[in-house]
Amino acid sequence: MRSDLVFEAMAHVSSRFLLTKLVSKTTRKFHKPSTRIQDTTNAVLARFSHANHMATVQCIPQRTTVPPRRAS
Repeated sequence: MRSDLVFEAMAHVSSRFLLTKLVSKTTRKFHKPSTRIQDTTNAVLARFSHANHMATVQCIPQRTTVPPRRAS
C-alpha cells in the first residue's frame, strides 16, 4: 500500500513537506505518458525508501559576483 511506502520513505527524509516536494518533482520527471501517475508515484516512493539518508548530502556554497555598475 502507498501508506507503507510513505512511512518507509519518511525514514530517509527529514520532514513530510520536503518528502512531498521531492516526490512531486521526481514524479513529474519520471512519468511516462503511457503509464498511470499513481504507479509512477509508487515507484518514486519505493526509490526513496531504498535511498541513502539525506543527512549525508552536503551543500557546497557558491560565490556569486555582481558586476559593478557603470555611471551613466
